[in-house]
Amino acid sequence: MSIATQERAHESATYAIIGAGLSGAAAAWRLAQSGAEVIVLERDVPASHLGSSHGSARIFRYAYLDPFYVDLVVQARRGWDELEAASAQRLIIPSGSLDAGVIRDPRALAAALEAVGVEHELLSRDDAESRWSQLRFDSEVLWHPGAGVIDAESSVLAMLDLARAAGAEVRSGWEAVSVRRASSGYVVTSRSGATVHAEQIIVAAGGWLPTLLADIALPTGFAAALPEFEVRQENAFHFPYRDQGDCGPTAQGAATSWPTFIYKGEEIQMYSLPGGRDADFRGQKIAEYNGGKPIPSAADQDGRIDAGNRARVVGFVEQFAPGMSPEPYAETTCLFTNVPGDDMIIDRAEGVTILSPCSGQGAKFAPLLGELVYDLVAGSQRAGQRFQAVGQRFARAHA
Repeated sequence: MSIATQERAHESATYAIIGAGLSGAAAAWRLAQSGAEVIVLERDVPASHLGSSHGSARIFRYAYLDPFYVDLVVQARRGWDELEAASAQRLIIPSGSLDAGVIRDPRALAAALEAVGVEHELLSRDDAESRWSQLRFDSEVLWHPGAGVIDAESSVLAMLDLARAAGAEVRSGWEAVSVRRASSGYVVTSRSGATVHAEQIIVAAGGWLPTLLADIALPTGFAAALPEFEVRQENAFHFPYRDQGDCGPTAQGAATSWPTFIYKGEEIQMYSLPGGRDADFRGQKIAEYNGGKPIPSAADQDGRIDAGNRARVVGFVEQFAPGMSPEPYAETTCLFTNVPGDDMIIDRAEGVTILSPCSGQGAKFAPLLGELVYDLVAGSQRAGQRFQAVGQRFARAHA
């Protein structure tokens, strides 16, 4: 069969999903699992290095100040368990997680975990340093052992494999540039001029969303209500463990030897996690939260490391992580897509659903995102008002 014939044979579906990162893959899995006809349209390849779902190191954690989000993680963990069983893969490596810093407020985090029944300990600074001698703290510390490290790329591929097994089609190298109304449903057009017709569209385009929104046929009121999306090119650095016996997972693969940790003080905010295969299993990935430069969209990323950002992260390692050598052996850029309220956006108008788990927090919720999208397009209100578009705007300094 020729390529042109293939295009004609698969030119329509019930659902077209734009984007094959964690969000789009999760939606494809759950919708195809329901028996629906699904096409996934990916501008590059699934879990592309140009997007937000590549690599082997994302944090799975329960610690939120809002019990609503803590409970959401509990729900998501059930989906991860299902995905790991269905794919016969371990996708979350146990690590446990530490939270510290006066802005992070470990005591308030402990109260939120207590409200939902998530296992945790609130430790004094001295007790935490006694237990984790490779780290230093300047506040109380929250420990919760249920946290881990998500293999993002493997998770995307696992969900897409399950979606394909249920009948979905996944197209790579298919860059959607517009969504227009048709006599029934919608027509998605690619940069090459190819088209796909679908009854409903799910837009899970990550950092490309701000640009793509201008060419999506959204009702005027809904378009005006969407929050302002901010894309940042973040910087991430890998630092080697001083004790190379600390490298990566244990021999049994049961857990990492270092925890993930999040620090939010009055002057700096950092997060860190074992780097997995991204870091050759020999170091810790550390990044400054929203420390990268704003860019108009993912298309504008240049991959250049910001020297000032590197200096701040190195300074953090020198002050708070004596168990690491303060010279990064690898560095990269990645994307954050933010909204002012730091909530996820899962909202729908007519036949178009916008799926944007914003502000660097979406990975941990991936299987649940697919469930929420399925419920939304099927007519349920499970996604709730919390994730609706509410017209948020950043302060002038972020404009």
